Amino acid sequence: MICWKCKREINIDKPARSDECPLCSADLHVCAACDFFEKGMHNDCRESSAEYIADKEKANFCDYFRVSKKSAGNASSSASAAAKNAFNALFGD
Repeated sequence: MICWKCKREINIDKPARSDECPLCSADLHVCAACDFFEKGMHNDCRESSAEYIADKEKANFCDYFRVSKKSAGNASSSASAAAKNAFNALFGD
C-alpha cells in the first residue's frame, strides 16, 4: 500500500489498528487512508453506518475500514496517471 501521509510504498496490505508507516511513523488504520473517506460527506465518510471519528489522521477501531484504492496501487502508476491527465488537460484527448 501507499502511506497516506508520506505517499511512499510500504509492505503492508491490510493495516491493523496499531500499525504505523515504517518510513514516517504515521498511523495507517485511519480515516485518511480509508476507501470510504471523502471530505464534504456527512462525517467525511461515505459509509453511513460508521461511527463519527473526530481525528481523521489518528488510529481508530472502525470496522468499516478498508485500504483506499488510491493507496492500494503503486506510486509509479499514480504518477503516470497524473502526468497523462496533465498532458490531456493541455492538449486534449
